[in-house]
Amino acid sequence: MTTKTYMAKPGEVAQKWWLVDATDQVVGRLASDLAMILMGKHRPTYTPHVDTGDFVVVINAEKVTFTGKKWQNKRYTHYTGYTGLRSETAEHRLKHRPEEILSEAVRRMLPKNKLAVKMLSKLKIYAGSEHPHQAQLPEPKEFPDNKKSK
Repeated sequence: MTTKTYMAKPGEVAQKWWLVDATDQVVGRLASDLAMILMGKHRPTYTPHVDTGDFVVVINAEKVTFTGKKWQNKRYTHYTGYTGLRSETAEHRLKHRPEEILSEAVRRMLPKNKLAVKMLSKLKIYAGSEHPHQAQLPEPKEFPDNKKSK
């Protein structure tokens, strides 16, 4: 008597919509939880080669926090095509593009393959508390252990 291993097929798993409030959440801990939902590892039917994850809408991205002195010390670099790299601190990025702080953190926690592009497209991040996904009826999702202790 042998046991059968269940492998999900594309389009077989129903995808839900989750709403996450990023107020006072630590970036790395929140990004780790978001990556798990996008990959589908929160389900018992997780299959590595199939996109079994859910959609996630993150609001209040400008209210995330870092631990320690990362606001001044953490640097984001990018290549422009010219010699040298452009860089900015996390504090500067929060003022100009707060959504990219969380987006970069989640992107780096996803697998490095073509499936990660599809997973990342299911992540919707907004700086304020308003979002255009009310029609999908996203359910609120809480991550209480991610709060920064004060």
